[in-house]
Amino acid sequence: MKAICVREFGPPEVMKVDELEDPKPGFAEVVVKIYAAGVNPVDTYLRSGSYSPGPVLPYIPGMDGAGVIEAAGEGVKKVSVGDRVYVAGTLSGTYAEKALCKESQVHPLPDKISFEQGSGVNVPYSAAYHALFNRARAKRGETVLVHGADGGVGIASVQLGRAAGLRVIGTCSSDLGQILVKEQGADYALSHNSPEHTGEIMKITEGRGVDVVLEMLANVNLGKDLGILAENGRVVIIGSRGNVEINPRDIMSRNASVLGMLLLKLSERQLLDIHAALADGLKNSAVRPVIGKKFPLSEAVQAHHEIMEGVSYGKMVLIP
Repeated sequence: MKAICVREFGPPEVMKVDELEDPKPGFAEVVVKIYAAGVNPVDTYLRSGSYSPGPVLPYIPGMDGAGVIEAAGEGVKKVSVGDRVYVAGTLSGTYAEKALCKESQVHPLPDKISFEQGSGVNVPYSAAYHALFNRARAKRGETVLVHGADGGVGIASVQLGRAAGLRVIGTCSSDLGQILVKEQGADYALSHNSPEHTGEIMKITEGRGVDVVLEMLANVNLGKDLGILAENGRVVIIGSRGNVEINPRDIMSRNASVLGMLLLKLSERQLLDIHAALADGLKNSAVRPVIGKKFPLSEAVQAHHEIMEGVSYGKMVLIP
């Protein structure tokens, strides 16, 4: 099979197309023929070697994908050869024509959801769900601010927040992004390039501030986030690319909380609970991934450059 292989940590260019042996399923394992693989910022962090512990070299990147069960090992009970599935983590990586997965890592993909959309479920929606409901404990009627709402996790957060009865404010990098975010259910869409956007948020909330902030770039925004929190507000840090200076009194004076999260730290039980909830969302269309740019598998290097430069919106996908 063709696959992207990383034999050393470094810039996107360390990813090379290689010809590897097809995976074979062991006990309670399946092989999925991948029709689409999702690209996430976390893939770039792992490739660069900035996560510790990182993957063991050499490795195939990718945690998200969708396709059809091609082979099943002994002990597999919940899926069968030919089933449409989305992949939530693998044993081998999804930037490939085929992926080896534990049975617990594959989930049914309804016929109305395309393979490209299916490849956009795992990381974006798991992160959004965990941030909103497990970490922030967001409740119906509260106001949530989603920074970077036009990205994969951002769109997922908008959709899940709206479905749960939250008032959603999203910030975006472009006019097109603002249109997209409003279409996905945000009550307000603002430009985070505007220095006035924090003032606009305070006007929207009539000076009260927001109950929850989902923060995709804490090194840039966290200090400002703390100044627009309501009493007992919560910031959940989903992403960060460096250090930041904050005033702790902004937290103290609001009785606020700053919460971290990392999907890679969740237990199998936690992940199964999240995907059970997402399965309902796929059925009732609360979960509806928006696909941005699609690349052939051979252009994974370009995809990694673009996702880190923030030049696209929606879910970025590789097609093997």
